[in-house]
Amino acid sequence: MALLAAAGVALPGTVLTETALPGTAARADDGERLLFRFRDERITESSGLAVSPTHKGIVYTHNDSGHLAQVFAVGPDGRTRATFTIGNAEARDWEAIAASVDPATGRGVLWIGDIGDNLADGGKNGWPDVSVYKVVEPRTMADATLRAVRYRFRYADGPRNAEGLMVNPRTGRLYVVSKEFSGSVYAAPAKLRTDRVNVLRRVGDAPLMATDAAYAPDGSSFVVRTYFSASVYRAPGKPLTRVAMPPLDQAESIAYTGDGMALLTGSEGERSPVYRVALPAVARPSPSPSRVRASARPRAVAARGEEAEGNGGLGVPMPVLWAAVALGAIGAIGFLAYRTGR
Repeated sequence: MALLAAAGVALPGTVLTETALPGTAARADDGERLLFRFRDERITESSGLAVSPTHKGIVYTHNDSGHLAQVFAVGPDGRTRATFTIGNAEARDWEAIAASVDPATGRGVLWIGDIGDNLADGGKNGWPDVSVYKVVEPRTMADATLRAVRYRFRYADGPRNAEGLMVNPRTGRLYVVSKEFSGSVYAAPAKLRTDRVNVLRRVGDAPLMATDAAYAPDGSSFVVRTYFSASVYRAPGKPLTRVAMPPLDQAESIAYTGDGMALLTGSEGERSPVYRVALPAVARPSPSPSRVRASARPRAVAARGEEAEGNGGLGVPMPVLWAAVALGAIGAIGFLAYRTGR
């Protein structure tokens, strides 16, 4: 804790009840809130976090290496609602999970990153390739064995250890963020292939020792988590702001809430906590075009003097009103001067 405090990490704020939903809208003064603690004794090394795009209040997590190939669907009270076993997957070193929506079917899609590689050393050694498993999100919350599509990847500049995985909801493109002293963001090909190894190419810098990453639901920005804080980017290589994180034993995961107004972050360990951290205004999603037009119209009408509130709805052009006011003021000053000089 002392090390985290020395690094400038904020202390925990107000604590939420364990029934709060991950998608709750944030206010400017929300700060940090404890959403829940994982209650499932099988979840001992929560290493990734994703908010379900189709099941309200559900977040997904998984364990780190050395565990079964399973994804846990967890409710807002921290209890596991369903356990999904990926029957044709290997959990060599699962480090991240992301969620997206298939635009063709509207179904949720889970992306599980078997991307950890502790043997990688600056582009040398390490595994010849890593894997990402694509799983269609079940329609119901019930234990099931699922099958995944496996995509294999290699880095254009040599093996890397990575713990960040994210999907741009606008383009569907997959990104991997390496965990290094000089980290990088890597983009996958626009079209993934299962019959050969896909190449990941560097497209930007990443913070020191990144432990997870996630795209905002509207695709306007993405966040990269480190052990001490989180950095928000408008695009690879274009930093936007930094967000203080609550002190955790081992900060491993991050995700956006469903409305994009806040972040969820978690840690490894038994009964590990998941916090909700409000985003600063600069990193929140922009208002929809309809809202912008509606809120901008009164100001635009007033500027033209077209029956805006404040001119009595007379339809008098603004320049005429200003001229009348000016003439009235001149007349009043002249009258006072006349009276004073008598």
